[in-house]
Amino acid sequence: MTGLLGIEAALAIQLALLVPAIGTVLIALTGRWPNLRDTIMVATAATMFLMVLEVLPEVLAGGRPGVVLFEFFPGLTIAFEVEPLGMVFGMIASGLWVLTALYSIGYMRGAGEQNQTRFNACFAIALFSACGIAFAQNMFTLFIFYELLTLSTYPLVAHKGNDAAKKGGRTYLALLLGTSIGFQLIAIIATWWMTGTLDFTDGGIMEGHVGHGVGAVLLVLYMYGIGKAALMPFHRWLPAAMVAPTPVSALLHAVAVVKAGVFTVLKVATYIFGLDYLSELSTTDLIMYVAAFTLVAASIVAIQQDNLKARLAYSTVSQLSYIVLGAMLVSQFATIGGGMHIVMHAFGKITLFFCAGAIYVASKKTNISQMDGLGRRMPFTMGAFLLGALCVIGAPPMGGLWSKWHLIMGAADTGQVLMVLVFMLSTLLNIVYLLTPVVRAFLLPPNDGYRGGLKEAPFLCVLPLSITALGSLVLFFAAGALYDLLAGIFTG
Repeated sequence: MTGLLGIEAALAIQLALLVPAIGTVLIALTGRWPNLRDTIMVATAATMFLMVLEVLPEVLAGGRPGVVLFEFFPGLTIAFEVEPLGMVFGMIASGLWVLTALYSIGYMRGAGEQNQTRFNACFAIALFSACGIAFAQNMFTLFIFYELLTLSTYPLVAHKGNDAAKKGGRTYLALLLGTSIGFQLIAIIATWWMTGTLDFTDGGIMEGHVGHGVGAVLLVLYMYGIGKAALMPFHRWLPAAMVAPTPVSALLHAVAVVKAGVFTVLKVATYIFGLDYLSELSTTDLIMYVAAFTLVAASIVAIQQDNLKARLAYSTVSQLSYIVLGAMLVSQFATIGGGMHIVMHAFGKITLFFCAGAIYVASKKTNISQMDGLGRRMPFTMGAFLLGALCVIGAPPMGGLWSKWHLIMGAADTGQVLMVLVFMLSTLLNIVYLLTPVVRAFLLPPNDGYRGGLKEAPFLCVLPLSITALGSLVLFFAAGALYDLLAGIFTG
């Protein structure tokens, strides 16, 4: 089945990977001409998104298109196959990249950032990596692109080059490489040794090959080895990365990096372990309680942060654990809810980070205590912040309502009353730490004596944040279609 452009799905998969690779080279070669370089970046993002969409019709029809690129030896390949969860992650990563590319032009120029060519090139490599993760047919392929994503985003985290950026970059790299090599790689090798395959398979590959005792250990290694999911205590890389420019924060928190982490958690739980096998492991509840603790503790820490980006960073740590907890509930309903939350949180959180960057560019304010009355001079930005906050909170009529609803119903369906209470408590904490900036911005008088008119960020900053804010609203009405697509995880 072909898409709107008439491209076969297998070819579209290869082009979705090839386009950002070519774009990286072109961006690097056109650094002397900023307008051309930035045009290429946006065109690369848009073309990649179109290639990803070309795969969608076949997946919607129940197909799982794929292609094998390299075979090292029988059963160990670099191969790609698109199933519903990967389709969702691929669309989110590539679609939001288009808006992030536009936003980064306005932000980087408005903030006078240096080394914009290197920034854009690393950005393209990161999205190439995210696409490889989304479409990976096996754990071996996913791991290679997972590591490439870490390496390509390190220069973005350390972009400013000052002591704080270098320190944040070292923390970022040490924790992500340390967990993936020290835990995840060991789990992958053990899985291959005991099962003879690393292919993502409906129902999992562990049953009948791996005893429950060993499987329980492997689950811990996988969950902590997927450091991008930011389970405590291996979450510090995420707040440390806040030294990066705001477009990088958006990439880390909404588009690629953390979503690659929780996406991998869902893939491993569903296609490596399988929900039936997972329900029989002694450490499944352990990881569930760790996720629940992370969910609540990170929310409490977020309330205490005056720096807006730091507050949003700890919010992300909390929201990622919604998805990990959903996976550990071993319920189809909760798993689909976790997949939905990847989308809902992506739109809500990227809006919030876009707004944080716009506030900095227009007013140089970084702390919430400085934002009294800011809504009077930046009504579009703070209005978008409100919509993004409501989406992350899960308030109607925003898309986040439905992902949280499915997660809570998944917990109720499995008899996990405590987890229902955890979700509800976290939502109350969300209200406190996300609506405080809005209340201060719109209801308090300016604390800096400002009496002028509107003073919004550049248009290329305000446009993307307005679109993602409206997207958070549209998702409330499109949740049914998203649920139907993700339900294909269990019916494909």
